[in-house]
Amino acid sequence: MDTKMVDRNMKLEEQKISEIKTAEMVEEMVKSVKENTAPEDIYKQLIDRIRLYHPSTDTSMVEKAYNIAKNAHEGQKRKSGEPYIIHPLCVALILADLELDKETIVAGILHDAVEDTWMSIEEVWDQFGEDVAHLVDGVTKLSNISYKTGKIVSSSKEDMQAENLRKMFLAMAKDIRVILIKLADRLHNMRTLKYMSREKQIEKSIETRDIYSPIAMRLGISKLKIELDDLALKYLDPKAYYDLVDKISAKKSHREEIMENVVAEVQEMCKQSGIEARIYGRVKHFYSIYKKMVNQNKSLEEIYDLFAIRVIVNNPEICYSVLGQIHGKYNHIPGRVKDYIAMPKPNKYQSLHTTVMCHGNLVEIQIRTYEMHKMAEYGIAAHWKYKEVSDGKNIKGNREEEKFAWLSEILQWQKGLENKEFVSLVKLNLYEDEVLCFTPSGDVKNLPKGSNPIDFAYSIHSAVGNKMVGAKINGKMVNIDQPINYGDIVEIITSQNSQGPSRDWLKIIKSSQAREKINQWFKQQKKEENILKGKEMLARYAKTKGYLINNYLKAEYMEAVMKRYGFRDWDSVLAGVGHGGLKEGQVFNKLLEVDEKNNKKKISDEQIQEITGNNKRSIHVVKRKSGIVVRGIHDVSVRFAKCCSPIPGDEIVGYVTRGNGLTIHRTDCANIVGMSELEQSRLIEAQWQEDETREREKYSVEINVYATNRTGLLVDISHLFT
Repeated sequence: MDTKMVDRNMKLEEQKISEIKTAEMVEEMVKSVKENTAPEDIYKQLIDRIRLYHPSTDTSMVEKAYNIAKNAHEGQKRKSGEPYIIHPLCVALILADLELDKETIVAGILHDAVEDTWMSIEEVWDQFGEDVAHLVDGVTKLSNISYKTGKIVSSSKEDMQAENLRKMFLAMAKDIRVILIKLADRLHNMRTLKYMSREKQIEKSIETRDIYSPIAMRLGISKLKIELDDLALKYLDPKAYYDLVDKISAKKSHREEIMENVVAEVQEMCKQSGIEARIYGRVKHFYSIYKKMVNQNKSLEEIYDLFAIRVIVNNPEICYSVLGQIHGKYNHIPGRVKDYIAMPKPNKYQSLHTTVMCHGNLVEIQIRTYEMHKMAEYGIAAHWKYKEVSDGKNIKGNREEEKFAWLSEILQWQKGLENKEFVSLVKLNLYEDEVLCFTPSGDVKNLPKGSNPIDFAYSIHSAVGNKMVGAKINGKMVNIDQPINYGDIVEIITSQNSQGPSRDWLKIIKSSQAREKINQWFKQQKKEENILKGKEMLARYAKTKGYLINNYLKAEYMEAVMKRYGFRDWDSVLAGVGHGGLKEGQVFNKLLEVDEKNNKKKISDEQIQEITGNNKRSIHVVKRKSGIVVRGIHDVSVRFAKCCSPIPGDEIVGYVTRGNGLTIHRTDCANIVGMSELEQSRLIEAQWQEDETREREKYSVEINVYATNRTGLLVDISHLFT
């Protein structure tokens, strides 16, 4: 009996090792799909890959999807000149590498067919069923998502971005496989990005770095995240990327020798203890090294922990045993030991991490079980692997996908936040690194790195944060801005006499959840004050444009504004203007737009008609002080708009104001692009004068500096400008 049990365990061990080796082999196969490979060859690779993990040999549905997609995309070419069908096939191959179900792979093959060919969602439904149709429809809707990073092309850019993000996260909540297909689509596009223009390369790489890579991280799919990060770096900073590749390759043999020695030593240690383990080493991926170099302002030679060793064993108890033996053999670095088995990350990642000194080199060692390793590599995608059950039928993992806490929070925010706040909080939530801590009763809380007791209080409940007056960490009273460390026990002290949160808290908190709850408290508490302030701001803005606000506060006008910006009543609109969440210009321009549509009135101001009507006249008046040439104006004061700060060389346009002369804007200024047709009739041609005196003039400009945050960054930038 004991012999049979030993044999059975050995077979299971061999099977697990075989699965990991197969996955690693296939990963290389997927990445090595060469240019000009025939679609038939890629399709054969896809079928071979599916049969490696899928218990059923029936691939007729996949074959049917391939034939339909190939016919639908007939004659279409990619930028590389290859047949378009290669792209959806490669997307399907990436999905198969994640060991996803057939429906997802079929949807991957068809994901562009509805948008780019004659196929419709109804035809997909008829041919492949409801499940595939919903997935294809979800991906088709996401395909229009765009995160513009260049010039402002619309006054509602943030509104558009917010709506796209809302759409994406709602689709994720409905069926997480939609975003898995989108991630696979983005990964293959990044692999073939060299055929795009430089502008497109930068735009797509920024989208990948800021949105898609963090989502892959949140879903726990390190296979996708690592490659997306490296490819984004390759196009955003090619010089740094290739320099890093060259330097790491130059010392490859030396590093491999070090890793082989460490792996052999740990393997021997496990063997002597009777522990069955799979051990292998790797160099950390390029983006990880690059970030460390930038954040710590170090050269590659100063980064010592370039190596990582993984130890994969059968169960969690053995993980801790191996950790103890490693610490007994090597000196470990204090503060670098992390137990993600007892306290998993929000994306369900589990592993033991430690950094030790081996023969003069810092080496990170990760210890995990086979199941933990699969979850670390595949993340949420692991839930869709087909499994055998006792009755011989094939079933998928839980059809109701697991809702991660961060996704639930985002879905809650999208109901109550204005667009600007929503976009900001989503990005903060995607990027934040966690610190794990405890309540006095032992509940685990995940907070952004650097969080303090205020963040902790609001993670429990809004009422706890609003009534907070003090805190204890590990039984000792601390300041409310004291940073929480990994494993701390935090206790919040509350009082019914508390006056509520302070605005100063907004300067020291780290979590987007706490920031949103504090802002909501102030909005609610000071709503009346914000309503009055908003009313005054709106009236003042209308007056500067030469209008009386009361003439436009009609029920149907206000209803249009509320519908446009998602408010339930007019007081909420005014409160939004009052606390800065909504611009008074946006509200008033919408009121004017509705008025124009209803009444079809033209401007009655004769002066403006005379000025704008003279555009065809050949009179040119040069205002040397401003450096501006304007058609049809004999004498008028000219000033530059502060909203867009035009400078010589920019395309410009004049806006005729009542009583304040002419204001010069850039043609791509958000206030100009978003004008109603009524307001646009006040625009007039303007251009820069060709005069040497203009070169001596000074102009105010805004400069945006994009950088990775690190210690000393602000000092370096200030020194540069000085």
